[in-house]
Amino acid sequence: MARTGHRRLRRVVVALLLLAPAAGLLWVPWYAGARPQLAGMPFFYWYQLAWVPGCGLCLLAAYALTREEGRDP
Repeated sequence: MARTGHRRLRRVVVALLLLAPAAGLLWVPWYAGARPQLAGMPFFYWYQLAWVPGCGLCLLAAYALTREEGRDP
């Protein structure tokens, strides 16, 4: 029974990892502004660029969690 709860929790974490980049980038009114600036670049641009490695890390973590799931006996 505990293993079922553990698998369910793992699936929820994977779902959150996959939805975080989509939610962060699709909610445009939150980041559609020019201030603050970083190195002369408006917030709108560097926020999106910051998500590039963020998406990669989220996908890597989700992949690692799903790979471990297949190894369970």
